[in-house]
Amino acid sequence: MKVKNKLRLGFGFLFIVVLLFGTAALYSISRIANSTELILKDNYKSLDYVSGMRAIIDNNTLPLNKHKAAVFSHLLKKEQQNITEPTEQEAVAQLSKAFNDVQRVRLSSGIESAGVSRLRQHLQLIETVNMNAIMHKNQIAQKTKDEATLFLGLVAGFTFLVLFSFFVNFPGYVANPLNVLLGGIREVGRKNYKQRIEFKTNDEFAEVAHAFNEMALRLHEWESNNITKIKSQNLRIETIVEQMRDAIIGVSDGGELLFINTAAKKLFNVEHKNITGLSTAQIAANNELLALVFGSDEPNRLIKITRNDKELHFQIETREIFVPVNYDDHTQVINKTQMPAGKVYLLRNITEFKEQDAAKTNFIATISHELKTPISSIKMSLKLLADQRVGHLNAEQHQLAINMTDDAERLLKITFELLDMAQVETGNLRLNFVQADANTIVTYAINAVRQDAERKQVLIDQITEEKLPAVYADVEKTAWVLINFLLNAVRYAPSGSAVTVQVIAHNNNLEFSVADKGKGIEEKYQKRLFDRYFQIPADGQNKTGSGLGLAISKEFIIAQGGSIGVKSKPGEGAKFYFELPVGKV
Repeated sequence: MKVKNKLRLGFGFLFIVVLLFGTAALYSISRIANSTELILKDNYKSLDYVSGMRAIIDNNTLPLNKHKAAVFSHLLKKEQQNITEPTEQEAVAQLSKAFNDVQRVRLSSGIESAGVSRLRQHLQLIETVNMNAIMHKNQIAQKTKDEATLFLGLVAGFTFLVLFSFFVNFPGYVANPLNVLLGGIREVGRKNYKQRIEFKTNDEFAEVAHAFNEMALRLHEWESNNITKIKSQNLRIETIVEQMRDAIIGVSDGGELLFINTAAKKLFNVEHKNITGLSTAQIAANNELLALVFGSDEPNRLIKITRNDKELHFQIETREIFVPVNYDDHTQVINKTQMPAGKVYLLRNITEFKEQDAAKTNFIATISHELKTPISSIKMSLKLLADQRVGHLNAEQHQLAINMTDDAERLLKITFELLDMAQVETGNLRLNFVQADANTIVTYAINAVRQDAERKQVLIDQITEEKLPAVYADVEKTAWVLINFLLNAVRYAPSGSAVTVQVIAHNNNLEFSVADKGKGIEEKYQKRLFDRYFQIPADGQNKTGSGLGLAISKEFIIAQGGSIGVKSKPGEGAKFYFELPVGKV
């Protein structure tokens, strides 16, 4: 039976019960009303007539006059028509005869008293009969009321039991299947896809149960296939991770170690320990090397580990792992986002590259040192060749000597840059910190490039305050950086323009800046300007350098606890700046 039909039958049953109870109540009320009506309609009228006739007799002399006699006769006639009790007929007849006798004969005082006495006696008899009848009917009415009350009580009790039983049991026909369905849905929500529901009925709930079982079956099949795929993929991933030569460590978002491959176990001497599932804090407390790995999330950190009297260099790459998550924001649109799932630490062995880099640095330092002397000698020879006392050169020879001198100067500058870079890379950079005057450093740098600026007709404009605080720095290295900025600015500044050198104090730092009015630097190149050997593509008008000047400048400034940068927009020139702390650091 369909649920709709069950509800119809249930409410139809309630309607019938209420209708029956109402019918019983109307029947009982009708019986009580009928009993009461008998008392009021019949006997009460007789008493009213008797009361009227007695009042006429009491208030008038007999025989009655014509008018009073007519009223008495009228009341007597009504009483004769309202006889309701068996003995009342005879009493009324005797009353009528006594009245007629009194009216026909003119009585003496004794006769009159006897006539009145008989009239009163018959009136009293009629009154008594009706009073007794009223009392009797009242008892009948009371009995009828008691019976009706009992009947209604029984019917009400029966109705209450029926309705209570209906109230208790009928909701179960609807609620019980829903509870079973709810329990099944919760089990599926707990991924118990083996849950099944059975109803021994032929209604909508049975159809819903069938659909639920079909859904659970499909979910079970999907999960079985999905778990198999996931296990296969996990096994493949674990195999790949295990076979990688680099050390790999995986940590959950909650800080628990998820996996560590064999290479990492060997590197950190945990081959015979099961540390998977432990927190990184517990692991770091017992292993200094792993504490070094977990201690910072700085990208591309470098660490050095000594094994068998050999230094091994590793680069630590820390990568945040995010998993895609879909959620419904109740706008009928499924939004995609990513949720953090943990971190992966990848330790790349860069020992070989470090060794090659050290060999390269030593080679460059050696070659640069060896080249410095002959280049200086060539430069001196060219200077002597250009001297008129040695001999006269024609115009073309003189120009060639000038060009060779510029090239020798450029080679010597590159050689010194290579030597400086070799010092930086080998860690042999030595700094001599002193309290220095910023204006002195700026003046020294301007004087060093003044000849190049005059040759290109570029004006150098110095903007500094008179009372600047002293800067705690290496004067030689700081001046070298400022000279490098100025040479680059003069090289790229248009002829006849100005280069501005400015020093300002703010936030316990001194900012040195050099700004030109050249063509500017595109944004895509600005982030790489301070990388080693990086050069902006040549425009055919200016000679390119070694690509080391700005990189060395960055190393010099950072080594002094400062910062360096550039601000530029194409067509608006460029501003190179660095900051150094005021006072002793």
